Amino acid sequence: MIRTRSLLSAVGLALVLLTPVAAASQDAKPDPQMQAVLDALKALEAKPFHTLSVPEARTQASPADAARTVQRDKAVSPDPEAKVATRDIAIPSPGGALPARVYLPEGKGPFPVVLYFHGGGWVVADLNTYDATPRAISLGAKALVLSVDYHHAPESKFPAQHEDAWAAYLWTVENIHTLNGDARRIAVAGESAGGNLAANVALMAKEKKTTEPVHQLLVYPIAGKDLTTPSYQQNADAAPLGKADMEWFISHVFASKDQTADPRIDLVSRSDLSGLPPATVVTAEIDPLRSEGQAFAEKMRAAGVAVNLIDVTGVTHEFFGMGKVVDKAKQAVDAANADLVKAFAE
Repeated sequence: MIRTRSLLSAVGLALVLLTPVAAASQDAKPDPQMQAVLDALKALEAKPFHTLSVPEARTQASPADAARTVQRDKAVSPDPEAKVATRDIAIPSPGGALPARVYLPEGKGPFPVVLYFHGGGWVVADLNTYDATPRAISLGAKALVLSVDYHHAPESKFPAQHEDAWAAYLWTVENIHTLNGDARRIAVAGESAGGNLAANVALMAKEKKTTEPVHQLLVYPIAGKDLTTPSYQQNADAAPLGKADMEWFISHVFASKDQTADPRIDLVSRSDLSGLPPATVVTAEIDPLRSEGQAFAEKMRAAGVAVNLIDVTGVTHEFFGMGKVVDKAKQAVDAANADLVKAFAE
């Protein structure tokens, strides 16, 4: 079940409530398709992050690998997403060149643009791990998707990742026309840690009074510092992400845990959210980050931002890129793409 709530700005618009977004139950269970991916991940011998060293965490099987295993076993075609053309480039930044991948749909362009940041807690994963989401967005939103990597912790501590994201955005605004993109129609998107980066790019653009994104797609974003929220309590031992795993990421990303109070991390405590572009926020029921993602959506709504909150039951963190094998993921991506198409048309 996908629970969608459009949290529209109060300026001449009514609140649209399609289905209530309620708190998850303490005993929420993955639906059969999600469970099949989790079973595949277990069969690939993936272990909780908090039990691993950083090199081990970076080289073990990922949820994306598990989804691909299920896709292979069920003989699910990679098309039409596989037909999205790609090319790898490097984006200059003050911290050094950033690897990036361009996804181009069919057509002549210039295409609207989605600047996408992958997840992985700022420690693990890369452009290859998070390939499915940019492909699905490029295809469904008929957009050029620019997926940009960033420096990882612990080699590069916070805020290196945020500085990289901002540098990538500035480069995109100034240069995306060379890749057949339309600089007047740029959205930002990201999953988990990448969702936090996308939100910060939108906030920084507003603060600096420069070209602003036309939309934000924030998929289970890191948006707070509180590890005692209802979703943290309900999903403390969830796979593939539990509370101890988030504590592990925090220990590697920040010089001190106190840094999680930085407004770039603790988005739910910010008071400068008015004037942000419309947002689509996607949360998963079986995810420690669910509460803070929903709280951030509500805070933006209260500040007058148009927000579409999509809460998906029976799925876990990392589900969004699994549309080939998890129907609810496909539905969530389709809903997000519809919001992007609308934003690009306005």
